[in-house]
Amino acid sequence: MICRSGAAKDGIRGFTLLELLVAMAIFGIIGVMALGGLNAVLGQQEISRRQLQRLQQVQHAVRIISGDFTQLNPRIVRDPLGTESEPPLMAECRPEGMVCLSRDGWRNPFWRQPRGTLQRVRYRLEDEAIVREYWTAMDVTLSNEPRRETLLDGVTEFRVEYLDSQGEVQSSWPPGAAGLADGQLPRGVSITIELADWGEIVRTLEVAG
Repeated sequence: MICRSGAAKDGIRGFTLLELLVAMAIFGIIGVMALGGLNAVLGQQEISRRQLQRLQQVQHAVRIISGDFTQLNPRIVRDPLGTESEPPLMAECRPEGMVCLSRDGWRNPFWRQPRGTLQRVRYRLEDEAIVREYWTAMDVTLSNEPRRETLLDGVTEFRVEYLDSQGEVQSSWPPGAAGLADGQLPRGVSITIELADWGEIVRTLEVAG
């Protein structure tokens, strides 16, 4: 019996060069589409991560600011030279300060630090950022440098308004000479923060006492 070598290959057909090129092109298009979808997903994840970080930063800043103003204390302090008194709450205080305040509730667990629970705080708007400064002693001296924390950046406006005992809104505090003498505090404050990315945030707070 004689077998022809070509007969075993009858009916077997390979891919042509054109078919291989078409298949490669299809797989290439699918790969590009898959890569584009993956990049889109990763991009959305990065945006979500940045937005979450921003939300946490805003929440932290608003919580700190709200805590300071809701725990205002009528403690009058001496100026750094020790010659005059400063009210417990004063707008446009000391160089470049937007507002200075005396607050209660500064935690000192088990009295670990040699200080009380009152705290003198100053807020500043510096390079489009809200900066919070505080001193370890209520009566500040020239040698007592404040500690500082940048609470929130990207801020285009930071404004505080005050509700006096007559129910009138004041743009500055204290409203008169009496406030300097007796440690008068407002009934409430309205805090406005304008962010370049999120717009306006307004918090209205009742002052304790």
